[in-house]
Parts: sequence; structure tokens; C-alpha cells
Amino acid sequence: MADPKGFLTTERELPTRRPVPLRLMDWREVYEDFATTKLEKQAGRCMDCGIPFCHQGCPLGNLIPEWNTLVWRQDWQDAIERLHATNNFPEFTGTLCPAPCETACVLGINDDPVTIKRVEISIVDRAFEEGWVTPQVPETRTGKKVAVVGSGPSGLAAAQQLTRAGHDVVVFERADKIGGLLRYGIPEFKMEKHRLDRRLDQMRAEGTEFRTSVNVGVDLTVEELTGSYDAVVLAGGATAWRDLPIDGREHEGVYQAMEYLPPANRVACGELETSPISAEGKHVVVIGGGDTGADCVGTAHRQGAKSVTQLEIMPKPPEARPDANPWPTYPMIYRVSSAHEEGGERLYSVNTQEFLADEDGNLRALSLVEVRREDGKFVPVEGTEQELPAQLVLLAMGFLGPQREGLLAELDVELDERGNVRRDANFKTSLDNVFVAGDMGRGQSLIVWAIAEGRSAAAGADAYLTGRDVLPAPIAPTDRPIS
Repeated sequence: MADPKGFLTTERELPTRRPVPLRLMDWREVYEDFATTKLEKQAGRCMDCGIPFCHQGCPLGNLIPEWNTLVWRQDWQDAIERLHATNNFPEFTGTLCPAPCETACVLGINDDPVTIKRVEISIVDRAFEEGWVTPQVPETRTGKKVAVVGSGPSGLAAAQQLTRAGHDVVVFERADKIGGLLRYGIPEFKMEKHRLDRRLDQMRAEGTEFRTSVNVGVDLTVEELTGSYDAVVLAGGATAWRDLPIDGREHEGVYQAMEYLPPANRVACGELETSPISAEGKHVVVIGGGDTGADCVGTAHRQGAKSVTQLEIMPKPPEARPDANPWPTYPMIYRVSSAHEEGGERLYSVNTQEFLADEDGNLRALSLVEVRREDGKFVPVEGTEQELPAQLVLLAMGFLGPQREGLLAELDVELDERGNVRRDANFKTSLDNVFVAGDMGRGQSLIVWAIAEGRSAAAGADAYLTGRDVLPAPIAPTDRPIS
């Protein structure tokens, strides 16, 4: 194990966030550097439990106690080997994952859990700095061709695994750059894109081919896709967003979060001079209390919003873990992200009734009402109606599943009762040589699940193509997170 007394002598510590006024002036990640000596002491808090529940909390089955011990011993090169053994992209999970492993940490039963996520990102950053992350070019080729549709975390994970297994892999992306939501959906202040680009360089060197600006089903027909490749992995994500069809929805100024975030990210990356949808000088309201909503909040702050308010129809979560939400389940508690720390207001138990416009037809406000839960429904509380000024409203209410029209309709793959692509235990769809991974088959979920599903779908596709059993499959479609 790591330091036998580490969890007794060392308190949990995380790097500090840069001062709010300073970080609102740029798009860089919000955390300051964390000294290596401090990080090694944090890794030493790991108890190497007899039953490490952090493994269960992590869909990838990351070998957390092992690489914690290696970091504490200052054996960083072996640490990245153990980390890469289960996770293709620890730089993605180390910045974006909500860390269900930490909430499942045994130390967290009666103390602060180990800073697993911080150790993880520090290992991979050190590995890239030292030149330890090198291409893993396959020694032999199978001669089989595989198409991966979508370049988000699940598609990239599947592609890298299949390339390393010796297949000729082409990744298709309808945007003009590779990365999916990692590229244009996740703001720079949560993950700077150099983390993505350096990993893509490794994948290109391994032999993975990337083709951008290709809308499969339109630019490349389904017949061409299935006829040119021995296997296909669908990894297009859950892109059908949930709308709010109430009076005034047609007014200028009401947008979906994924209409707002991509151009803002392009500005941050230097690809656009200005965004066509800007919060500058406006009262901004974000409808939806999840991570995407928080991304909108942080982006609006950096664009110079006059005010930012985030609305949630659910009640405010408790400060501490409730009895009905025991360890090691993911606690549904009140959290303050870096974006919330930067300002704005959060309103709970409210519902938007109407979007209101001025005499010229421009959005000016929202009509709100407080709600309470009765028999599973949200009921308006009489006398609580109010108007909330707004010139920009962003809808961040989640996603309903994959886009049905186009590729899925033309493939005619079977869908499940939730509208996601149905798959068997090997991640194969109703079509013999077509597999699915990530949100397209699972529904909207965490990045760590996307990577795990990409690895599992790759294992299924490789077994179908070769009859062998060489790639790891961390999960089955029936698995569900403990959260």
C-alpha cells in the first residue's frame, strides 16, 4: 500500500482555483499548479483497501490503489502504465469526470476521500511532459477495415483499441475538427484543447485515420459505409436535445445550450473573432441545473453578461448525504462548481411558464412560478408568479437520445424503449456487423462511461471480425453506474 499512516496524518487537499476576477479574463483551466510533493502525499492517503470500492465506482475499473501507491513511491512512469491499462484517455476523465470513484472511496465513509481525480490528471500530464506517452503501433495487421462514426470519447476509445488490435480504422466526424463535444461542447476553462490534440497526434501516429466534415448518411451513404467496411461502430452521441415548447419559444434570444457553446468555444480557440450568440451586457437565464447549464453559466460570465441566473425545477439538494443515498452511491448533494463560484444566482423549484417580449418583439423576460412535487408531478404554487428579466435564455435540459433521422433511419437499426440504439452483450446492434457505443446506445451519461463503452464495443467488434478474445471489455450494456 501507500503511506500506511497517510490517511491519518494527511488531510485531503486540492489545488486552489485561480482568483475569479483573473480567470474571467481568459478561457484557461481554472486550477493553479499543484506541487508534486503535495500530490505525492495526497496519493499516500490511499489505504489500499481489502475491498477497493473505488473500482466499483469507476466504470473503467481503474486500478486506483495501484497507481496511487506508485505515485507515493515516486514511480511515475509505472503509474502511467497502470493508468493506461484501463483508461485510454485519463486526461479527459481527470478533468471532466465527476469522480464517482471518489464518492465510493472507503475512506469517505467517515473522512474526506482520496483525491483520486487530481492524482489521475497529474500522472498523465507528467507522462506527456516526460515523453512517456508514445504511439503503440500494432505489430501485425488483420486486413479488416472498421469505420467509427463519431469522434467523441466513446468513438475515440473504440478507434484506438481497434487500431492497436491491427485493424484499419477510419473515424468520421461531421464537424470540421475531431473531438465531438470534447472539442466544441466542453469549454476551455474545463478542459483546454491541447489535451485533446496531443492525444489525437498519438492516435494518428498509431495509424488511425480521421476524416472531418463528413456527415455519414448524407455525404457518405449508408450503402457506401456498410459496403466499404467490415465493421461499423456507431458513436454519434445523444444529440437530440430536450426543448421547452411554451408560449414565446419562437422569440429571438432563446437558444439551446448546444447552439450557444460551440461558437463560444471556437472564439476561445481562435477560430472565430466573435460569437453570433453573445451574453455581453445581457441578463442571461440558463434553464437546467446540470453540468451543461454550469458550462453556459461560466461561458456567459466570460462573455461579460450583466447577470446570470440558473433555474432548476427540482428542489435544492441537501448539503450532506441523505440517509436514502448512502455510501458508496454517488451523493445527490448541493455542489458549487467553478462556474457557480464566479457569480450569478441559482433558483430551485421554479418552472418557466412563458417567454415574454417587448413591443419590438425582442425577448425581455421570463414568467416563472414556484412549484412543489405532488404525486410525482410538479404543481404550481399559487401566488408565486414572477417575471425574471432576460435578453438571452439558454436551454440546458438534457438530451432525449440519438438523432433518429438520417443515419439511424437509413440503417434501420432497432431502437430500445428509450429511443436509444439497442445492442446485445457484445455491443452489436440488430445489424450483423454494426456496433454501438456511448450515449447513442446508452443515453446521456458520463464521459467515463463513454470511454468504457468504447473499449467494450471495440472488444465486441474485434471478436466479430477475428473470432479472438484479446481486447478488454470493462462493461456490458446491462451494467449501470452505482449513481
